[in-house]
Amino acid sequence: MEKRIAGLALLLALAVSPVHAQDEPAVEEFQGLDREVQALKDEVLDLNRDLFLLEEELLFPANSQVAFFLSVDVGEFFALDSVSLKIDGKEVTNYLYTEREVDALHRGGVHRLHMANLEVGEHELTAVFDGKGPHARDYRRGATMKFTKSLGAKYVELQITDRAAKQQPEFVIREWE
Repeated sequence: MEKRIAGLALLLALAVSPVHAQDEPAVEEFQGLDREVQALKDEVLDLNRDLFLLEEELLFPANSQVAFFLSVDVGEFFALDSVSLKIDGKEVTNYLYTEREVDALHRGGVHRLHMANLEVGEHELTAVFDGKGPHARDYRRGATMKFTKSLGAKYVELQITDRAAKQQPEFVIREWE
């Protein structure tokens, strides 16, 4: 037991003692290894990013890709809670927003709701918006759009705006060119 305590004391003394000239090669070697480890970490991060991009490209090829985005330009007539999307009658996403996300949308943010691969041809998009409408009443409104998917990527925006003339929100679906 005494030998073990003496050994621990010696290790502790070496750990806290200043670096001596004979220890400099070991310190330099340690620093070199540290630089190599950091370089390897950077390479792994770069490879991870490249793999993510390749995965996106494989899962969502540009010629069949469709992306759906949500933007908001409201304030008085609608407070967004959730959005549900259906493509050709099949529900593909249902998103419930937090206060921070709604705030980001009000400040000009755009949310990518869904990304999918669709075959070339006619499709129908149905979006259902839930929230608080005028006079703080529950409000549920849907919007439907038929669109043609051709070769190449397609981008569709779901936009919620205030309509001051009717004092109601307006829900518009439009394709980006």
